[in-house]
Amino acid sequence: MATDYVFTLSSGEEIPVIITTRRGLRNITLRPKMTPRREIHISKPWLVSTAYALKFLESKQKWLECTFQKCPAKIKLKPGDVIEFLGRQIVLRHDASVRSNKYSENGEALIIGGDISMFERRVRDFIKAEFLCQVKQMIRNTPREFWPARIAIRDTTSRWGSCSTSGTMSFSWRLAFAPLDVMRYVVMHELAHKKHMDHSPEFWAQVRDLYGFGVERAKRWLSQHGGELHRWF
Repeated sequence: MATDYVFTLSSGEEIPVIITTRRGLRNITLRPKMTPRREIHISKPWLVSTAYALKFLESKQKWLECTFQKCPAKIKLKPGDVIEFLGRQIVLRHDASVRSNKYSENGEALIIGGDISMFERRVRDFIKAEFLCQVKQMIRNTPREFWPARIAIRDTTSRWGSCSTSGTMSFSWRLAFAPLDVMRYVVMHELAHKKHMDHSPEFWAQVRDLYGFGVERAKRWLSQHGGELHRWF
């Protein structure tokens, strides 16, 4: 296994390339990884040279650029940073003497307690809990017939939401970093699946009925900016 290769994106970011040789493999496989580190893993057959594998890698430049752009490099959060979630710009503060995380009295800051080593984790957990409350509130404002049997919070990179035949609806908590109208679009999208488990014209009519004016605008924003919602944590 080789780890001394890098793939350079047009942004200048260097992505480590890990090449593994496997007996019995017939073709080269290429797998970008985003967590816990941004890497590119290449598996190649025994008789394929490393030089050829790297040449194959270069031929996938456009695809790799697009893949890593959708999931940008993580930004480590620290006290004093300002982030926007659930439609609010919030300053992050740390106070080790605070027992529970809470908003400041004026609502402009989020005060995180405990050891500083747990700062990011506590911020993330707070946002996830707030996100779930916001989702539930959005659902309560719709007719009861659309309410899910259960709500699950996920951290997915390929889907913002899903609705199972059992009635469970799942939402990516990353939507907390999207504009509220975009977040509400995804919620209404999944609620509409209670009536139509497809993406037929009838389904989209139901989404528009639940959401109101602006469905296409919210959908377009998510398509263009969705990758930005993964820049933290």
